Amino acid sequence: MASDVMKTITPSSSLNKSMNSGNHQTDNAFHCDSGYLMNTLGLFLQFLLAVLAFTSLILKRYCEPRYERRPWKIWFYDTSKQAFGAAVIHFANVFLADAFQGDPCTWYVVSFILDSTVGLFVIYIGLKMTQVFVRRNKMETLYFGEYGSPPKCSSWVGQCGLYILVMIIEKILMTALIQFDFWADVRHIIMSPVKDPKVELVIVMFIVPLVVNAFIFWVVDNFLKRRTKDTKTIYVSDSDHTVRYSRGEDTARLYNRIDRTDDGDSDIILTDEDGELRQRHNNDNDVAELLIT
Repeated sequence: MASDVMKTITPSSSLNKSMNSGNHQTDNAFHCDSGYLMNTLGLFLQFLLAVLAFTSLILKRYCEPRYERRPWKIWFYDTSKQAFGAAVIHFANVFLADAFQGDPCTWYVVSFILDSTVGLFVIYIGLKMTQVFVRRNKMETLYFGEYGSPPKCSSWVGQCGLYILVMIIEKILMTALIQFDFWADVRHIIMSPVKDPKVELVIVMFIVPLVVNAFIFWVVDNFLKRRTKDTKTIYVSDSDHTVRYSRGEDTARLYNRIDRTDDGDSDIILTDEDGELRQRHNNDNDVAELLIT
């Protein structure tokens, strides 16, 4: 009798296992599998994403006022640091997405969301802390956005290495944060409406990163470039519109006429020393009295 019961149970158990296996296979069929992020479609989307995201920085350059616009060489030094840092984060996310158990596409998008929110704040704090350290120690080659005159590649290499170090620290912290069980529920919900794995791949590897990276690149570029703080324009005569002054915390400077750069679409603002400024004020009839309150 017991033998007959066991025979009855065994097929039922086998059926349950078969059904569970079938459900698991069906679930996998609707989502990315291991290695899916680096297949032909995935590599093409990553290349297209890199091109379009970097193009947003070119657009940003042309949106800047001419007197703040960087020469192409300085612009390349500034933005290429972001390119290398973004590549480190991207490929770290791809590697970790395949290393974790489950759908790599959902792992990737969750990692990306963390990098773009909490991670962006960590990057900001990291960049500020590194600049406080290098300025206290007068490590001038590591001042972000300053490469010497003429610009030196060695300064760019040092700054690029420092920026990548900040990105690595950020990625370690975000990887630790993603270990919380809370993110497992987020992974199950975030891409559940999407059933086609190719559509899911396009969303997590192209559409979402393109929009978010364009925003992040614009924001981080402001951290990395050298800025003229609180620059304003004043007009000293009807015929001279090229005199500018910058109000600092303790002093105010008068800037002389704008010097044109070789590339023709950006300006370099040159400053006058106090003695020269007084002489110019006395001798140039076009210069009116400047009152800075």
